[in-house]
Amino acid sequence: MKRSAAEILCEYGPFPGADNVHGVTFDGSRVWFASGDKLNAFDPANGELTRSIDVAAHAGTAFDGRHLFQIAEDRIQKIDPETGRVLATIPAPGNGGDSGLTWAEGTLWVGQYRDRKIHQVDPETGKVLRTIESNRVVTGVTWIDGELWHGTWEGDESDVRRIDPETGDILERVDMPPGMGVSGLESDGGDRFFCGGGSAGKVRAVRRPR
Repeated sequence: MKRSAAEILCEYGPFPGADNVHGVTFDGSRVWFASGDKLNAFDPANGELTRSIDVAAHAGTAFDGRHLFQIAEDRIQKIDPETGRVLATIPAPGNGGDSGLTWAEGTLWVGQYRDRKIHQVDPETGKVLRTIESNRVVTGVTWIDGELWHGTWEGDESDVRRIDPETGDILERVDMPPGMGVSGLESDGGDRFFCGGGSAGKVRAVRRPR
């Protein structure tokens, strides 16, 4: 297993009215994050908030190229980012115990916190298509270039790790500084991960190792 210390490229926030950062996603130009009762977007070039949608936003967030998906307790909401309307809902596999969320291969991937699992889910029905076991709690999940990465956070220790999507074995691990947790995770499609900072109310850009 390759192991390295996280290189923090920059920090965004804390943001007004957003005490916690849960899920994080990226729409190609804006970073979106869930803060409990709102979905918020900011410009990663300058950190300025550009948008807020009043919607239940308790955990993972994802973007499929057109719509936002947001975990709200025991369900996943499909949201129009332009109007803020909830277009559809499907049941969340963890029934309230879900954490991370991302979009890849035409499906949703849902992290289950305490169960230490990642589920591939049909975005139309919520049916679980496959399950990957992890040996740590899952606090965020993202795919990039065919690689599956997820965040973990237990006590004072947190990291971002790449796992084998077939076996769940850890292939690579990027350790966050002590006391700096990962509560949501998304790749920008290139060299950065956007990591939610939990109760710090921040989003951090972390260099993706090559």
